[in-house]
Amino acid sequence: MRAPGWPAELADGPIRVRPLSRGDARDWCELRRRNHDWLQPWESTVPHAPRSWTGPVTRATYRRMLRSMRRQARAGVALPFAVDADRRLVGQVTVTAITRGSLQSGTVGYWVDQSVAGRGIIPTAVALVVDHCLTTVGLHRVEVNIRPENARSRRVADKLGFRNEGLRQGYLHIDGRWCDHVCYALTVEDAAGGVLKRYRRGLDGGVGGGPTSQ
Repeated sequence: MRAPGWPAELADGPIRVRPLSRGDARDWCELRRRNHDWLQPWESTVPHAPRSWTGPVTRATYRRMLRSMRRQARAGVALPFAVDADRRLVGQVTVTAITRGSLQSGTVGYWVDQSVAGRGIIPTAVALVVDHCLTTVGLHRVEVNIRPENARSRRVADKLGFRNEGLRQGYLHIDGRWCDHVCYALTVEDAAGGVLKRYRRGLDGGVGGGPTSQ
């Protein structure tokens, strides 16, 4: 039995989100190595563990991550998407902590190659995924938790019209220590008409909305 909304491929022009695959191993590892310094300040870590699953970056690391993500996707508690731009892997958007019952919520995290940051790729990819979550997947609420000093990620949330719900103190273990995060959220009611459409209207100068990593 498949989880609602998984697997899925979503696209807007040259930007596509799709399930991560075994064939992404080489490109994913190269991206992570090249962007180590760019991403490390925002990377989640496990208390008392020598390192997170993100390092050292090897194909074995990637395969372990992929197996874990696929298990979670089949169980309906995560949606691990690769982000492609012009048919090239440039990042990742992952929905985790999917909870059903009376909550119907999930949490979005994302990162992108520094060489393409600022080109609208991640806002578009996140908008595609959020719209998918609030429709096909059947969630009522999606949130993004971002360190206060991560200005680039906070701009993504603002551009997409996420509501700032305030500070969560010591919320996540990041880069080896417990860090505060600002919680942003959208509900189905907030996103009426579609997050991607609202973002596009904002780019066109109309009424628009307001990284995890860049």
